Amino acid sequence: MNWNLPNILTVLRLLAAPGVALMFLYFDRPLADWFALALFLGAAVTDWFDGYLARAWKQESRFGAMLDPIADKVMVVTALVVIVGNSGMNPWLILPVTVILFREVFVSGLREFLGAQAGLLKVTNLAKWKTTAQMIAIAVLFLGTGLEQLHLEGYYEASPEEYRTAIEQGPRDWNPLWLTMEGGWYAGLAGIALIWLAAVLTALTGWDYFRKALPFLREER
Repeated sequence: MNWNLPNILTVLRLLAAPGVALMFLYFDRPLADWFALALFLGAAVTDWFDGYLARAWKQESRFGAMLDPIADKVMVVTALVVIVGNSGMNPWLILPVTVILFREVFVSGLREFLGAQAGLLKVTNLAKWKTTAQMIAIAVLFLGTGLEQLHLEGYYEASPEEYRTAIEQGPRDWNPLWLTMEGGWYAGLAGIALIWLAAVLTALTGWDYFRKALPFLREER
């Protein structure tokens, strides 16, 4: 194994995944939400850089090719489990997250079963878009939970008149009260819409991989 920069970035992304959950163990909310968001965004950036640098510097390796998709999956799965746990088991989140988790386990099982033929299930462009959609959705959901927690913790206590003023002003003045009250709701709604989009793309890629593997799953006659 070569300890070049692309591989180091991949390993760091893998190690960052449990760090997202640990933020909620060692820090109170909403601080944990912000730390988790920052850690997740940093790890997501390395997902682009490690592949780009490996190709640009001709440092592509079997170790990186093996570990890169694993790091992506561990990061996404860990973040989704944390978000669902912090959302109060929101059913609008549970269903798309279940689809995503089902697909990841299913495709991993297919690759393990196919063994030497697992090269047939190479990462496609649609799968890359799927991963991008998942990471954007997770980042927006962390933003929403952080803003909502700010409001619930009463960081910006206000009278009914101040609430009405904040709603009327909207986001144009970046009123902190509006951000914690309405901004969290909008971010959460956008995150749910994005995670549903990611779930659809995830299901499509799962079907595509299953279709490619199907000839090797039929019984010999």
